[in-house]
Amino acid sequence: MKFDGEIIKRRTFAIISHPDAGKTTLTEKFLLFGGAIQTAGAVKSNKIRKHATSDFMEIERQRGISVATSVMSFEYKNVLINLLDTPGHKDFAEDTYRTLTAVDSVVLVVDSVKGVEEQTRKLMEVCRMRDTPVIVFINKLDRDGKQPFDLLDEIEKELRIHLHPLSWPINMGKDFKGVYNLYEKSLLLFHANQKATEDDIVPIKNLDDPSLPKLVEEKNAIQLQEDVELIEGVYGKFQTEPYLAGKTAPVFFGSAINNFGVKELLDTFIQIAPIPRNRETNVREVDVHEEKFSGFIFKIHANLDPRHRDRIAFLRVCSGRFERNKFYKHVRLEKDVRFSNPYSFLAREKDVIQEAFPGDVVGLFDTGNFKIGDTLTEGERFYFTGIPTFSPEIFREVVNKDPMKTKQLEKGLLQLTDEGVAQLFTQHLGNRKIIGCVGDLQFEVIQYRLLHEYSASVQFNSLPFFKACWITSDNKTKLDEFTRFKTANVVNDKDGHLVYLAQSEWFLNTEITNNPDITFHFSSEVHK
Repeated sequence: MKFDGEIIKRRTFAIISHPDAGKTTLTEKFLLFGGAIQTAGAVKSNKIRKHATSDFMEIERQRGISVATSVMSFEYKNVLINLLDTPGHKDFAEDTYRTLTAVDSVVLVVDSVKGVEEQTRKLMEVCRMRDTPVIVFINKLDRDGKQPFDLLDEIEKELRIHLHPLSWPINMGKDFKGVYNLYEKSLLLFHANQKATEDDIVPIKNLDDPSLPKLVEEKNAIQLQEDVELIEGVYGKFQTEPYLAGKTAPVFFGSAINNFGVKELLDTFIQIAPIPRNRETNVREVDVHEEKFSGFIFKIHANLDPRHRDRIAFLRVCSGRFERNKFYKHVRLEKDVRFSNPYSFLAREKDVIQEAFPGDVVGLFDTGNFKIGDTLTEGERFYFTGIPTFSPEIFREVVNKDPMKTKQLEKGLLQLTDEGVAQLFTQHLGNRKIIGCVGDLQFEVIQYRLLHEYSASVQFNSLPFFKACWITSDNKTKLDEFTRFKTANVVNDKDGHLVYLAQSEWFLNTEITNNPDITFHFSSEVHK
């Protein structure tokens, strides 16, 4: 096929984890190996202004957490890697869930001290829904944590996935000596010098090599031999097919902050990770090798560069070649659009590109045409499916503290809710604005960004609602009647669709039972 050479060299993946497992640190080390940045540690130090790193919003730098997915592209050993670093905090899981629709595989980071945590389970459930291939990186081996076999048992039990170790640690914490690479049959020796180098990799013919006891001490050499014999007996030879089917997850051990075990992970990743895959639409399956372009918007970010008040829509290319200045069909709006300055990303730095291929993530300057899930094609009418929407569970009224800034507030609310981390509702009585989110921290971020990016000062007042449900009916009279009687609970979303806000699960179930002519939807996807 025409673009096979480009497709084969691309790998698009996301790094996911519970907060503080070391995800952003691992991201930076990948960028170091790819030559994309020169200095590590920028996220947690004052070097942030010197380098493009994955946490670019001011509030992220203050709080030390990632609240928006960052997109980075770099080359490593002639492979073009598109890396998406996702928020770990549960209040921003929605952004992560949508990002997982735009990648072909995932690296899951697990803290060796804490093991499997709540957010790790939720993220793994999303991966399992799509049979997304997963590689597990067990981090922080330089600390005293859980024993490796115990960690494997815990991960398999908690995340319900078969594991296959491709590297194995020699001790942990202060006694950590290194990692044996089961895939390459080589030894990586650990020195607490903050950086692993090529000199630390020792090729050994096998574990009976007479140099092994001298390198790691005799008792450790014996333990390693016993562990590897047990691993090979239990797990056998590694097969790529179960990994690509999302049934088996290869496991690597290391210490991201010490740059230890990262190269082994990256080297294996480019060998076994999937190339861009076919994608399902509401009409047919789109083959990645098709010559005609198609792609979908999975993320929107307002004010990526606050100085220019720009709004960027992130497009995942699914088939064909995307070209600068070429007209494409915006399926939902039924109109042709073209882009004179499409971008590739290294966090905050943007480079204008001439073309992009399946697997690539392109930033499109957006004047308000895009919503999450929108599809672009060369004329065919379909849209890509499986992009999750959500029903908010926390609701607050927006109170404008500065009436002179009403226009700025309206614009800010529209643009920030377009990003998909929150929903905007309008109540008929008094034109009241209500924000719905899945986590409290989102309100703090929205309030901060409204003030610093739009000069709009607001406070949020809590509202006693439990769930938002989109309502539809073939019986317009019944729907109008319900809306009239439930004025205090019925609102419009930003697209004008009717939404019922239930005070409790009991109220919701009662209304569903009492109104058989009305359908209650927990997702807005029905309106596409």
